[in-house]
Amino acid sequence: MQLHPVDISIIVGYLVVVVIAGVIISKKASQNLDSYFLGGKNVPWYILGASNASSMVDITGTMWMVYLMFAYGLKSSWIPWLWPHFLPVFMMVYLGLWLRRSNVRTGAEWIFTRFGNNLGGKLSHLSVTIFAIVSTIGFLSYAFKGIGKFAVVFFPWDLSPDVYAAIIMGVTTFYVILGGMYSVVITDIIQYIILTAVAFCIAGIAMSRTSAEAIAAVTPDGWSDLFFGWKLNLDWTGLMDVLNDKIANEGYSWFGILFMMMLFKGILASIAGPSPNYDMQRILATKTPREAALMSWFTSVTQFFPRYLMITGITVLGLVYFSPELRAMGADVDFEQILPFVISKFIPVGLVGLILAGLLAAFMSSFDSTVNAGAAYIANDIYKQYINPNASDKKNIYISYLSSILLVLVGISFGFFTESINSALQWIVAGLGAGYLAPNVLKWYWWRLNGKGYFAGMISGIGAALLFPKVFPMLSPLNAFPFILGISLAFSIVASLMTRPESDETLKAFYKQVRPWGFWRPVLEKVLVEDPGFVKNNDLVKNIVNVIVALIWQTSLVVIPIYLVIKHYRGLGISLAVMVVTSIYLKFYWYDKLPKDDE
Repeated sequence: MQLHPVDISIIVGYLVVVVIAGVIISKKASQNLDSYFLGGKNVPWYILGASNASSMVDITGTMWMVYLMFAYGLKSSWIPWLWPHFLPVFMMVYLGLWLRRSNVRTGAEWIFTRFGNNLGGKLSHLSVTIFAIVSTIGFLSYAFKGIGKFAVVFFPWDLSPDVYAAIIMGVTTFYVILGGMYSVVITDIIQYIILTAVAFCIAGIAMSRTSAEAIAAVTPDGWSDLFFGWKLNLDWTGLMDVLNDKIANEGYSWFGILFMMMLFKGILASIAGPSPNYDMQRILATKTPREAALMSWFTSVTQFFPRYLMITGITVLGLVYFSPELRAMGADVDFEQILPFVISKFIPVGLVGLILAGLLAAFMSSFDSTVNAGAAYIANDIYKQYINPNASDKKNIYISYLSSILLVLVGISFGFFTESINSALQWIVAGLGAGYLAPNVLKWYWWRLNGKGYFAGMISGIGAALLFPKVFPMLSPLNAFPFILGISLAFSIVASLMTRPESDETLKAFYKQVRPWGFWRPVLEKVLVEDPGFVKNNDLVKNIVNVIVALIWQTSLVVIPIYLVIKHYRGLGISLAVMVVTSIYLKFYWYDKLPKDDE
């Protein structure tokens, strides 16, 4: 694809602006570790929410979701529940409050508030730190592969995908290192504005160039239906025959059973809380627990509408105008070609540059957040914790710079050996993600889990997740999930029961500060002996109901832009009504019940 000089100028201008932003705020960010990694806990919640939403949109994920919508239609909106798509719901309802009350800098540091600073606590802290660093490297290698494939299609210079990826990641790393969290947040807001403008442009072009009848003519019956039975029942015969085989090979034919597994995995992953990445970092960067909840709510508000406007616009243009070319590819069909086709055929000069800058911004916002969050674990949880606890602020910031550079270099190195986007994604989601869940669910809701049990669960779960593809290659990641979970859960429980519980002082301090509900009665009784006026958390039922309502609310935010672009006005009207009703409910039974800033 040949870019016009005007489009190239827009892209270069965008890169210059974000680098200058990093240089300008570098002094403010370099005061201490809280400033560098948490923005001094002084960034407004709505800014953090929009920044978090921007970080969740990346090029590789967008290309993957375009394929999902192409193949599965409206039902594709359920598939990201595997990730879990709805973690912000649990964070806004109650987990954001619990996490922010800990008042720490990283997820690994949080472990000491739960398990104390003994051997078990140190082992647990080390396991989370290692997990955070390894998962950061995994995401960076995934990003490396994705941005390289994107750049080689769109940019005019004769460079390999890996060289393009290294250049773009180098530019992004430069401003991240200079500005830390301040740089990440400011550039994320710039990127979000561009991305939203791009989404509206693509959706507008799609709506003007397609019709509901044209979309129906190139899609099977049921493509525009949100709900489903036990089987998917999408027959692409005569339209795109190869998709029948792909759907069967991906294991999505029995969609009802798959949905139950996705729901189970997604809910389990959500009640475990965020993994130690930029999601958790944004929560810890808020001013108060109340703002942590509001930030998570605003993440959903700002993320889904523009993202699905863009995804749906690209998809329907590809369906209506690119289907013949895709059919001609036969078994080697490449759905990642839809995006460059849409941009080259439908976008005018000038707007192409803006759209490519927006897609580049989507990559950079995910990348910068991942690097900044990952570097915090090296600087704060390894160097400051074990190597030089008395280091000066200047020294800590210097180590933070080096940590960011090191992570990027290692991520790029692994990226060179990553076979595909899909292989990296499968390893991150199925390998690391599955092994993380059991001990991280138990840590919130079961008092008897101790540091040694947590450590045993983490190590056994991650080990099993990485061994299963080798030992049982016939199992898909989703089908292997229950077995990996069972192994991790068993190790967590057995190791905890075979060793002593954490000290009363540690458990009571955690329970009084975080105030979780769950299986905490023995600890509650000891707290009441010392403080008879202590009131336990009785919000279990209220939180469950609010989560259910908020899940329906969030789903309406996802499907509204889809229905709008495909001109399914009956579905649009119903979805808007659902959004209004659930919003009113949440206003009275969630928002009005949030604790005040001094509670």
